[in-house]
Parts: sequence; C-alpha cells; structure tokens
Amino acid sequence: MLRRVEARDFADSLFGAPAREPGNRYAFTYYLPKPIPRDLDLGREVVAALSEADGALGLLHGLGTLVSDPSLLIGPYRRREALASSQIEGTQTSLSEVFQAEVNEQANSDDVMEVRRYLEATDLAYELVKTLPITQRLVLQVHEVLLRGVRGESRNPGEYRRSPVWVGRPGATPETAAFVPPLPAHLPELMTDWERFVNDDGRSLPPLVQAALMHYQFETIHPFLDGNGRIGRLLINVLLMERQRLSEPLLYLSHYFETHRDEYYAALQDVREAGDIDGWFRFFLRAVREQADDAVTRARALIQLRETYLSEASRSRSNLTALVEIVMRNPYVTAQSVQVSLGMTNQGARNLIRTAESRGWLVSLGAAGRGGRQQWYAPEVLQIMDAPMQYPD
Repeated sequence: MLRRVEARDFADSLFGAPAREPGNRYAFTYYLPKPIPRDLDLGREVVAALSEADGALGLLHGLGTLVSDPSLLIGPYRRREALASSQIEGTQTSLSEVFQAEVNEQANSDDVMEVRRYLEATDLAYELVKTLPITQRLVLQVHEVLLRGVRGESRNPGEYRRSPVWVGRPGATPETAAFVPPLPAHLPELMTDWERFVNDDGRSLPPLVQAALMHYQFETIHPFLDGNGRIGRLLINVLLMERQRLSEPLLYLSHYFETHRDEYYAALQDVREAGDIDGWFRFFLRAVREQADDAVTRARALIQLRETYLSEASRSRSNLTALVEIVMRNPYVTAQSVQVSLGMTNQGARNLIRTAESRGWLVSLGAAGRGGRQQWYAPEVLQIMDAPMQYPD
C-alpha cells in the first residue's frame, strides 16, 4: 500500500523543508530545497571516508597521467558508466550488446540507442567544459543530446520542466509518491544557486564533498521531465575533471549506484526527510573508493594484456599490432570494421582476423543479421571489461 506524503515526513533542515503552494485548495506537499550550504562541519566518519576516497581517487588520477594512450581505458570505462547509468533508469541491455552495435548497426535496439545517446552527451559535456564552466547552458545542451531520438524525446529535451513531477511507483500521485520535487516556479532560483555553488562558492570544500553536494542537489531539484539521474551522474566526472582530481573520465560511479540502487535512493531521501547529509556523504565516498580501486585493478589488467599481445604481434610480419589497438577499445570486430579502421582490403582484414583467431585472441560468433555478416570477439579483453565488481561485505 502506498503511503500518503505528509509534511511531517520531512524535517525542516539545513537542506530544505516541506512546502505547499499557498492559496491553492488542491495543493500537495512538495520538498523545497534551500540554497546549498557553503560551509559544513564534517563528522568523524565522513572525514575518515573522505581520506580513503581521496587516496583511491589519487591512484586513479595518477594512472590516467601515466598511461601513454589513455583512450585504451577511457572507451571501455565510459561505456560501463553509460550502461550502468542507463540501467538505473530501466534500460535493458548489456555491455556486449553496446559494443556489438558499434561494429554492426543491425545490432542496434532502442535500449542500446539510449546508452549511445548517453555516450554522445558525455562527449559533449567533456568537450564543452574545456572552454566553459559547468553552467546551466552546458547542462541544457547536454540534456538535449541525451534525449534526442530516443524514448525521452517527447519530454522536452534541452528544456527545464514546466509542470510538477513526482517520484514513486507506477500509478503514484503527488499524495502517494515517495518524493515530490520543487514546483517549476522555484527552478530558476534553485538552478542559479546550484550553478554558483558548482563554479565558485563550493571551491572551499574538498572536491569530493562538493561533487556529492552537487549531485544531491541536482537530483533533489529534478529540473527535467526525464533524464535527471543520468545528467546528475554524468556531471560527477565532469566536476572532478574540472577540479583537476581526475585527468581522464575513469571513475564510473553509476555501476556502484546501480548495484546498490535501493541504498542510493535511500541515502538521497534521508537528506530530505531527516537532514542526514553525513549518511549521503558516507555512501558517496564509499562508492568513490570502491569504484576507483576497481578501475585501477581493471586498468592494470587491460594494460598487461595489451603488452602481452603487442609483444607477440611485434614478432609477426602482419599488421597485428594495429588489430591489438582496435580490440582493446572494442573487443568485437567484423571484417568490415577492421577494413575501415585500418584502410585495407576486405580480404586483408579477414586474413588479419584469422591470424589473431589462430593465436586465440579472437573467437568467431558466426554469421548473423542480413547478409550473414560474421563477427568475432576477444574473450580475454571482454572478460576484463565486463567482469562484475566484487564489493566488500
């Protein structure tokens, strides 16, 4: 049974308070955030968690500066992040399907296209932040790309919402929803405060604390009809790169959030209902630490495998070295994808693939789709990229 949302369910805290539209007899209770605090006393447990997360993030940052070709890591990590962030919102696809669609358009589906739009939106955000601060203009442009041509395209891409929204089970109403964000009339003031905090006012805080507050407030404001979670999670990497805590976008927090989805939503809601910001900080910082550790471990495994393949390829007269670089970015290939990437004949691409297949680097998936296009994949590469994270108990 859905509970009725009452003002008494939400504390009047440093972060917000329940509100109702004055003079409206049909008004419902919603949550009105307060300006983001610019100064906070962090609890002892938060300080300890911050120290551990900072250390893990430092190792990941250092790895990104030491790798001679960061794109080796960026591609797979961005796809894992895009996939997990989309899965939180209900997208049903896999990392393998995302990779396959990049070399074979026939493998595209609505779900895969949502992940690919997330990747395009991410690319745009990283490009814009090179010359622009993290402004509302940037957010709106990225949102427009995120929803273009996919299931959310009827939900006003690139525009703030002009109607109330609520978060809850299917069929919920504002009275029975788990959370009702602020009314549209509040958005200009709230997003202006958010923008100031992200760019100037929050810089006295540790970057990870600023990122946690930025994400919490964005999700609480809920400025769009659709795509709020994906945009809010995408901005975490953008902020950490802008604050020079990451050299490359190698932190994929959405995987942790997706795996701990109930805890993720509960931690955000506990700030609204009880002002428990320390609980949110602890959850967020634990996610940073564990994902950063995993990213470093996964990166080292990919680099080691690449060096092994390159060492073997250097003793071959064929163009195996170039093929190694291709499968390290996408473990799925077709003769046509190799032909286009390396500028060779189709038969030359097939011969190169057969050589890699004879070494056990590639395995045939057989022919599929119109025209019976054959596809191969690199099992050792995919295993590293797609292996599940092992979270401590």
